[in-house]
Formats: sequence, structure tokens, C-alpha cells
Amino acid sequence: MTIYYKIAEKLSLPLKSVQAAAELLDEGATVPFISRYRKERTGSLDEVSVRSVENALKTERELEARKAFVKEAIAAAGALTPSLEASLENAATMTEVEDIYAPYKPKKRTRATMAREKGLEPLAKMIMSGNPDNCRSVASRFVGKNGVGDIDEALAGASDIIAEWASESTRLRNITRNSYRRSASLVSSVAKGKEKELAESPLACYGEFSQTVRRMPSHQYLALRRAEREGMIKVKFSLGDESDRLDESLCRAFVPRHAGRDCAGIIEDAVADASKRLLRPSVENEISAELKEEADRVAIDIFSDNLRQLLLASPLKGKRVLALDPGYRTGCKVVALDAQGNLLEDTVIYAAPPKEDIAGAKRTLERLIKTHRLDAIALGNGTASRETERFLKNNSLMPPEAIYIVSENGASVYSASDLARQEFPDKDVTVRGAVSIGRRLIDPLAELVKIDPKSIGVGQYQHDVDQNNLKNALDYTVMSCVNAVGVDVNTASEKLLSYVSGIGPALAANIVAYRAKNGDFQTRKDLKKVPRLGEKAFELAAGFLRVPGGKEPLDNTGIHPESYHVVNAMAKNLGVNPGDLAANNALLDRVNVEALAATGIAGVETIRDIVTELRKPGRDPRTDDDNEAFVPGVGDFSEVREGMLLPGIVNNITAFGAFVNLGIKENGLIHISQMSRRRISSVNEVLKLGQRVEVKVVDIDSARKRIGLSLLM
Repeated sequence: MTIYYKIAEKLSLPLKSVQAAAELLDEGATVPFISRYRKERTGSLDEVSVRSVENALKTERELEARKAFVKEAIAAAGALTPSLEASLENAATMTEVEDIYAPYKPKKRTRATMAREKGLEPLAKMIMSGNPDNCRSVASRFVGKNGVGDIDEALAGASDIIAEWASESTRLRNITRNSYRRSASLVSSVAKGKEKELAESPLACYGEFSQTVRRMPSHQYLALRRAEREGMIKVKFSLGDESDRLDESLCRAFVPRHAGRDCAGIIEDAVADASKRLLRPSVENEISAELKEEADRVAIDIFSDNLRQLLLASPLKGKRVLALDPGYRTGCKVVALDAQGNLLEDTVIYAAPPKEDIAGAKRTLERLIKTHRLDAIALGNGTASRETERFLKNNSLMPPEAIYIVSENGASVYSASDLARQEFPDKDVTVRGAVSIGRRLIDPLAELVKIDPKSIGVGQYQHDVDQNNLKNALDYTVMSCVNAVGVDVNTASEKLLSYVSGIGPALAANIVAYRAKNGDFQTRKDLKKVPRLGEKAFELAAGFLRVPGGKEPLDNTGIHPESYHVVNAMAKNLGVNPGDLAANNALLDRVNVEALAATGIAGVETIRDIVTELRKPGRDPRTDDDNEAFVPGVGDFSEVREGMLLPGIVNNITAFGAFVNLGIKENGLIHISQMSRRRISSVNEVLKLGQRVEVKVVDIDSARKRIGLSLLM
């Protein structure tokens, strides 16, 4: 069975499609490029499917590499048999491979190792044969040899060897695994002396906690691990009544049926020892790793989905923006930005206590709005946001629909970064932060790519998951979004360009340097003049780069240069110029896709994509969102009451619910059970990041300042 067949079977995808996608990936093609421009070759696999093939390919190749290593290691030990070789070949998981390898794996010096050094393995084999009627009599033959002091020592050593054999038995390991997966629970208790610390922690509910392994939600497992890592709780596995039944099952499976009573007793004791000392700890570690892997996967998927929603938020195109980073003591940082996000002016106003200067703040903002012809206001959602918003609306500086609340998550990270210092070397971090807030409104994608995705603050236990896997997933999400939207090659930052298919950091730097030296690119082909940007990089990148107002109109579309001849053929068949096709639905409706494909000029899917692109050339796939401004609600936690109906904005989504910004310091939580009267498996079935909602307050925890919310009125 080939790797391609295994992946196709696992993912329920056509074999030919999987093989084609894998070959393209091996050739260096990116997921966005394959899903967009190689549909005929892959059978129109979408981006999710190609990404799944990429991940599965990595997993299967790692498995095959491990099989080869284990096979070589067992062969070197002179123990490779046709049966073992076949078992390795048929192993479908790493766990199966490791079970096969366990008896042959180099071991640390164990109790069984020391027993073997004393020459007690023959005694262990005799006992396992079940034949000796009197094991003590047989054991006496080994006394006085190799340091064996007495019969009890001989039998103990033989038992240690038998226990190790039991622990290496694939059958016994599977019995133990199945028992744990079916019946085990994770049980926590408060660590001694940590009662007060835990009680004041957000993890207080995990002090006395129990949940079955098979029903353990990902967020609960990560929370347990965090509380345990911080020393506030102790966590252990519990099998309950299943514990005794497990040992009975292990004995039935391992003790030879023909074994005499004396031998059977020794073997049973050895199995019980193996179960307690070797099998259970090993399987518990294995189950823990599985729980962690699954919890990480869920948390990372949620983080990626949230990040995608943020990156694909609608830009405020063509608008000049007044951006405010609100504050109390140090005032509100204000910047004026043009439609491209360039800084026009910066200043400070005091629109909130303690240094409240409403009249002065109003005069300053009126002047900025008039002088720079500003169209919209971007207001950060941090400290003093609610007070500043009230000031803006009370003074009618702009219509309410022109005031947008913008997330500040990660703005401080950007403002202190090398990139920010390069952009604004003579400005302090407060000004840079305000600029970032404004740019997030003008073009969220272009601005947010400058920040480490982990700093954007839309994750769940993001510091508890595997950081490499998290980085890879988030980097992929950013790349996917950047290529889905497309990038203006003449205005894009180096960071944004680095996420374009086939580009990367080095070529992005070269593009920016070439642009600075030679001026704007006039055509996509001009990219080939950039140092080290070869044919392969051009092939992968060209379709995702835009040249607005260039010499070739098609360069501002998602049509790949390799397909320009298709557009020319369409135009020729219709008796018009290629430029006449753009946004001309009447002409495009006359294109006979199947007939054109039959000529061999391109595949049906490619031609259809070209027609779609020509209907709205240079279109931005990001949708228009509602103004995320607050409407009047409460101003402080102390004003919140059970039963209140409040407006809010969803600002984070987790596996267990959604956090809502109510315009006060404390976010409210809508638990997933409070979102719908029908059962839902994912928060995203009901809510999206940035969505405006009306919620009902159902619970208030004054001690911990927690607000429970519901969508169910």
C-alpha cells in the first residue's frame, strides 16, 4: 500500500488527486498556488484538502522513516524475522511501531537488566514455561552463582524479568490502553498549602475536579495542566472499579493456561508488579500525550479560525482616518492618517479624567479633521475607551457610524518592534501604537501581519500548546489570508510580501529594495528583474501580486500570467479587445467555457476561474462588516445587574464559549450552552469575531469580577 493510497483512504479523497497534490508539494509548490492554479491536475482540490494532504504526507513519511529505523535496529540485533518485518510493514501508527520495537530497544539499567546480569533469565523462562512443580527448588540451582544470595533473591530477579516481558507485550499494552480509554478519569486535588492561591486563581474550579478521559474537553485538559504546572493542584489517573478487572484481564492474557499453580502464582505477581510499576505509568504517559496532542490541535484550530476572521475583516478603503489610543493619566494619543496609512500629524488630548480638558480636546480634533479632511475615527478598545467614545459622540465630531472600535491586542508589541522603529524612528511607542490602531481599520490584513500572531490575543491557552505547531499553523493562516486577498506589489510592506506564495523574507526584502531604487513596478514581468527572484518563485507568486494602474490590466487581477493567452483567445472568439472583457458581464456570458477547453488551451476549471475574475477584476474578497461601535450600556462592573440586556462585541472565541467586550474593563462570557436552544458543536456555528450582539446577564461573580452572559432571551 503506497503512502498516497493511505492518505487518500484516510482523507476520503481521490487517489489521483492526492498523488498530484503530493507531487506538486514535492516540486516546491505552495498550498495556495496548488489550490488556485492547478485545479485540473488535482481534480479541483480546495485549499483545506491540499493542506490536509500536506500534513498527512509529513506524518506518513515520518512513520515510514521510523519503521525503517526500527527495522534496521532489530536486524542489527539479529532478531528480525519475517513475522516481525510483516508486522512493521502493516503498522499504521507510531504507537504500533513502538510496541514492536519495545522488546529490542536499548534499555537503561533496570531491575530486569540486573537480574539478567546475575544469570537469572533461564529461571524466568522456566517459570514462564509453567512446568516446574516447585519453583523454589528450581531457583535453588541459581543460588551462589553471579552474586545470587538466596532462593528469594533468585525468584525476585526472575519475577523482575517476567514483569518486563509483560510490560513489553503488545497484547498487554493494548489491554491496558483500552481499559484506560474506556474507564479512566483524571482526578485533581488541591496541593498542600496552595488553597488560598488556587481560590484566587481563574483556575479555582479545578481544585476538586474529575472527568473521564474519553469525555475530556480540550480546554479543561489544558487548564488542568496549567494549574498542575503552577503547583496549585495535583492530578492523577483513576480507574475506579475497573482497576481490579484490568489486572485480572492482564493475568488471563499472560499466564500460560497449562502453568502449574506454583508458576502461575509467581507469574501473576509479576504481572501485577508490571501493571503497577511499568504498564500503567507508561500507558498513562501515552494517554496524557494523546490528550495533549488533541487539546493542542483543538486550541490551535480555534486560534487559527479566530486569526483568519481578524485578518479578513473588511478594510476601510479610500478613507482618511483619525486614530486614537485612549488613556487616563497620560492622555489620549491621536494621529491623523491618509488613505494609505501614512502619518500626517500626531498629538495628545485629554478627554478623560484626571486631566480632563473637553473643550481643548474638541478644538484639537476639529482642527485635525478639517485640516486633513478625515473621514472616520478608529478608537482603540483599551483603557478609557468607553469614556473617550462618549466624548466623541457627545461632541458630534463625526457621525456615530463613522466611529469604529478597534482591538488594541498586539499594538504595543508592534510599537516596540524593530519594524516600528524603522517606520517611525523619531516617534515614541505611544504614537506608533496609535498609528497601528488606525491602520488596522484602513487595512487589517496589511497591519496585523506585522505582529507575531501569538500577540494578537485571540487564542485559547496559547502558551500551553506546542509552540512549534502553533507557529506553523498561524504562519500558514496568515499566508493563506494574504494570498486569498492578493497584495499590491508597489505599496506592500516587506512583512506582507514575505507571506506571498513563493516569496519569503529574503525575496521580500529584495523586492522592497528594488522598488525603492527603481520606482514602482509597471508589470508583473518586471519582478523577474529583482535579484534572486527566478522563474519558479515568479510562477508561485505572480498570480497573488497586483500591479494597479500598470501597463497590463490583467496584472491587477487574480489571473495568472501563464493564462493571459486564454483571455486573448476569449477576446478573439468574441471579436473584441481583451480589455473589453473586464467587468463586461454581457460579453462574458457569451464565453463558451466547454468549447474553449476542448481546444486544449486550458482546463474547464481554469477558464471558469478566469471568467469569474474578469467579472470583478481586482475584487477584494473581504466582506463589509458592520460598524463595531458600542451603543450606550454600562460604564463599570458595579453597574452590571443580573437580567440586564446589554450590547457588546465578540472579541475572542474559545472551545467553551465566546468572550464579549461590554465596553468596560471586564469581558463577559457566553458559554456555548447559552448560545442556542439546539445542540451546537462549535461556537463558530453561531458567532464570529467582531460580531455585534445583544446579551443577557445571567450570572455575576463579584469576587472574581466575572460576568456570565446568554444569547437566549
